[in-house]
Amino acid sequence: MKNYYVDLHIHIGRTESGRAVKITGSKNLTLKNILQTASSQKGLDIVGIIDCHSPEVIKEIEQLVEEQRIELLPEGGLRFDKTTLIPGSEIEIFDEHCKGPIHVLSFFPTLEYMKKFSEWMRPLLKNIHLSSQRIYCDGRTLQQKVQELEGLFIPAHVFTPFKSLYGKGVEKSLSEVFDPERIDAIELGLSSDTYMVQGISELEKYPFVTNSDAHSLGKLAREYQKVQLEDANFKELVYALQEKGGRKILANYGLNPLLGKYHSTVCQECGEHVESEESCSACGSSHLVKGVSKRINELKDHKPPTRHRPPYIHQVPLDFIPGVGAKTIRRLIEAFGTEMAILHEVSVEQLEQVVPKKIANLIDLARRGKLNIEVGGGGVYGKVIE
Repeated sequence: MKNYYVDLHIHIGRTESGRAVKITGSKNLTLKNILQTASSQKGLDIVGIIDCHSPEVIKEIEQLVEEQRIELLPEGGLRFDKTTLIPGSEIEIFDEHCKGPIHVLSFFPTLEYMKKFSEWMRPLLKNIHLSSQRIYCDGRTLQQKVQELEGLFIPAHVFTPFKSLYGKGVEKSLSEVFDPERIDAIELGLSSDTYMVQGISELEKYPFVTNSDAHSLGKLAREYQKVQLEDANFKELVYALQEKGGRKILANYGLNPLLGKYHSTVCQECGEHVESEESCSACGSSHLVKGVSKRINELKDHKPPTRHRPPYIHQVPLDFIPGVGAKTIRRLIEAFGTEMAILHEVSVEQLEQVVPKKIANLIDLARRGKLNIEVGGGGVYGKVIE
């Protein structure tokens, strides 16, 4: 078995023709650019691209298959250079059982199943070409369809205040909206980690995944997991989520939750961080964006955890580090190959041969989660303090 780096939440900003897919995504966040960046710069072995339902994206994948630049894998997934693409779709649910909108991820083993899913969704969406569209069916119907097509169903960034399962979607339990038996994993999101959510007993049965939710090429792999597999394909990924036959998630790598833009409760009026009050102590406003940390504490039933989970390793992405800009990252990649190599394999002494000693030490502190951090909240990311 080998270790593979996996990021399962990457958006497409535009198609090759320039058509918008994820409107808030970067214009150069195209299918080809994602695959090339994941393979040659980031060092990702498996990527989940979650806008593959868009008809133009499907055509682009088919074109790459015809050009023999993508190989269809017998066990599911599509291989581009050193990286396996898992086709997926992010969908918004807001049915009669929801308290607010919920985003979910669905992944499929083959392009044919992805096409069938897209065709099934077309009459249920306002615009099949766009990302994260609201589907006009209930959550359980969507789960059933994903299962029929041998797919994976994963609620996305489940604690963020807007458009997530626990953020606004349910009062207390995922069973209010979903069939608990048809959920394959839980995506934690940037403002939480494994340790924070211990004590929510209904999540004990699910593996946790950590993904970038990338809206630009630079954000690929800001969160990811190291997974033990026989090979980088869909079937092996399913086995890892099921912890079957020695396949498993070895470690989750992600931002310190303090860096997440919804970690702390913040006043919408003045931006003041609010600890426990129901109104802002600075301006008196009751218009607060509830932080992920507060919401998690509301959900806890404090039953002791029974599931052994992989370590969650706090890691600050290179582009968060003061003094590390695009030129420095480019120089590091030229020297060491990929960001995964820089974050996991290269010694401080090797870094010092390419960048100044101060930067090398900051990179080392970042990959060990030892940097000083100013907490984020209210839609504003936290930041690293030198």
